[in-house]
Amino acid sequence: MSDAMAPIPVPDSFLEAASRMNLDFDAGDLEKISAYLGLLYEANQRMNLTAIRSPEDAWSRHVLDSLSLLPILSSVKSDTVIDVGSGGGLPGIPLAITVPDSRFVLLEATGKKAAFLQDVVTRLDLSNVRVVNDRAETAAAHGCAHRGAFDVVIARAVGPLPVLLELTVPFARVDGIVAAIKGGRASIEIEDSAQALIMLRSEVIEQHRTDTGTIVLIQKNKSTPRLYPRRPGEPKRRPLGSEGSDMDHNGVR
Repeated sequence: MSDAMAPIPVPDSFLEAASRMNLDFDAGDLEKISAYLGLLYEANQRMNLTAIRSPEDAWSRHVLDSLSLLPILSSVKSDTVIDVGSGGGLPGIPLAITVPDSRFVLLEATGKKAAFLQDVVTRLDLSNVRVVNDRAETAAAHGCAHRGAFDVVIARAVGPLPVLLELTVPFARVDGIVAAIKGGRASIEIEDSAQALIMLRSEVIEQHRTDTGTIVLIQKNKSTPRLYPRRPGEPKRRPLGSEGSDMDHNGVR
């Protein structure tokens, strides 16, 4: 990446929206996020990291959307957080910048994107962030270190909720939280996830609208059956609870 890439200035519209959401920033937070967006848009010229072409729009549609999770992280135990399917670093990097006392893992399956994330972490000196280049299905498999290891699991734009649940719930500790940023169809996706929630021994405990989307909170009530997550690609091909998933209510074939 070019060291000369300019940070993306903070627009007044973002500051006004953040104020309405009662978001507070420490000295240097916005400067680091600005530098991160500069790196994101420089790298986006070579790989697909964001479809938002306007850097100013990125402050509201990416950063503000990511930071809508800040009240969640401040209201629950959140010493350890994993961003599943981090992509270009959203929501994980803006949150890691603004919550330096929490330890973050950015999980990304695509090698080029994981390399970008590592470069951002190094350049911005984010000592509370570690990048893992792996698929969720293998990183959370039975016997792996990341399984059941996190207070909070976060995800944004990863997939429909029945698929997302299988890729995220196994990472959470018992009584831990999955916080998913969803769109306007969140209620429908929750209805479609009834069977998957039973199979994964979890429940939706809250959903609420924000200025940028809908946050769905899922609590993990018991240990995930060792069958889940299934083999790479299987959760997307045959979402839990769908016809042909070949599972009963207890998650047993």
